[in-house]
Amino acid sequence: MTIEEVIKSTVKMDNAKKVILNIMYTQNVIQDHFNDLIKSYDLSGEQYNVLRILRGQKGKPANMCVIQERMLAKTSNTTRLVDKLLLKELVTRNVCPDNRRKIEVLITQKGLDVLKELDPKVDAHEQTFADNLKPEELILLNQLLEKYRTNK
Repeated sequence: MTIEEVIKSTVKMDNAKKVILNIMYTQNVIQDHFNDLIKSYDLSGEQYNVLRILRGQKGKPANMCVIQERMLAKTSNTTRLVDKLLLKELVTRNVCPDNRRKIEVLITQKGLDVLKELDPKVDAHEQTFADNLKPEELILLNQLLEKYRTNK
């Protein structure tokens, strides 16, 4: 289905506008499916992202700046996200012994267990969309999206 059909547009659009609308609409479709997947775990997409970042630290704590710079949504309120994960006992938060102004965050075993349970479901979610394209089309799509968002 074309983007014009999806949004029921009767106005002729140039390709630059269609690309933006396609990307935004596709992101929403993917996000809606993903949110349904993690809903039963009482997680938001941003909280899930924080857990993934912390798991990637391989047992080493991360400070708020490290988490923020690795977030997919750069506008996320990292402190609020960590606070919510703390209440769910998915992370711990401690003052850095070397710099008392620095807060270190570490994923807990409970957090790791949640991710371990979610991993195959997230993989299946991603594969559902990938199955619509051939392997070489996935490579090309990644290259084109990376090229598209790069500012000169």
